[in-house]
Amino acid sequence: MGKIKVGLLFGGKSSEHEVSLQSAKNIMEAIDHEKYEVTLIGVDKQGNWHLTNNTQYLLNEDNPKFIELNKTNKNIAVVPGRENNQILNVNSSEAFEQLDVIFPILHGPLGEDGSVQGMIRMANIPYVGPNVLSSAICMDKDLAKRLLAASGFKVAKWISVKKSEKKYPAFEQVKEKIGTPFFIKPANQGSSVGVSKVQNETDYLNGLKTAMLYDHKVLLEENVIGREIECGVLGNEDPEASLPGEILTNGDFYSYETKYIDESGAILKIPADVSKEQEDMIRENSVKAFETLECQGLARVDYFLLENGELVINEVNTLPGFTKISMYPKLWEISGIKYPELIERLIELAIERHKADHELKNSVD
Repeated sequence: MGKIKVGLLFGGKSSEHEVSLQSAKNIMEAIDHEKYEVTLIGVDKQGNWHLTNNTQYLLNEDNPKFIELNKTNKNIAVVPGRENNQILNVNSSEAFEQLDVIFPILHGPLGEDGSVQGMIRMANIPYVGPNVLSSAICMDKDLAKRLLAASGFKVAKWISVKKSEKKYPAFEQVKEKIGTPFFIKPANQGSSVGVSKVQNETDYLNGLKTAMLYDHKVLLEENVIGREIECGVLGNEDPEASLPGEILTNGDFYSYETKYIDESGAILKIPADVSKEQEDMIRENSVKAFETLECQGLARVDYFLLENGELVINEVNTLPGFTKISMYPKLWEISGIKYPELIERLIELAIERHKADHELKNSVD
């Protein structure tokens, strides 16, 4: 048998574009090139798709602050409805060789929210990560919280506010309901983009303004005092959880800079220093949350572990970062699955799910 043809889809229009570039670099360095033939598809900040060179696809690749996609004149498009060769050259309409699976490592909106997942599904190509529904739900922190809370999970107190509302809640009302300090965050962003910590009314007004630059809906969320614990989940029908890890931040909170740019901004303690009972609870809850939100493939479940031992779910991330300082691959490495094997497992899960979907009866005879 020949190599499995993998399309690595990265970049994107979201504010996490540079994070995605770093994730793609990390995956490209770790994937088994003896087993997989990788086609690199870079999406620029304007949303154009580029078929890139496998050796010169990034500029300033060793500097997270200035890393860039090396654009090409080979713009491509995915064409739904074709049985094979769905990826075409925009200029010549020439079809590229059929891909066996796509690995979308696009973080944030238009990559992690079900948009790309729906398009790839329409093109009838297997893809890594959760499906359209779970991607969309997990991206919307408000909806995810509602489902998790209704299923018995403890979540932070929150108020959702839409940009279209004629009058926003007064600062004193919010303070009375969820206390201070509290956080303001866009409902559909990741990696702490657009997040503000609020101590007073001025912070509140500025924080609303900032968050609404990124989304039509924002969350006002209580400040939970607890240890920041994260757990990876992997699988389709029978998912498993990794050992938990802990984030020890040097900043005020786990910001975008701390996660991806400032390597001294946080310490990842893997595995987390928790009791066996707590470890079992975290892993069990992570699988349950994964299943509650209909996830498949992979996700990272983020918690606050309170002093009294309670777990508060912060969020479920369906396409966690794969950069060299990212938690998800590190969690699985300490749990016994090394980076190249993790990538292989994710690709296998994608193909497995695609096959199962095709076994369903979709039309009337």
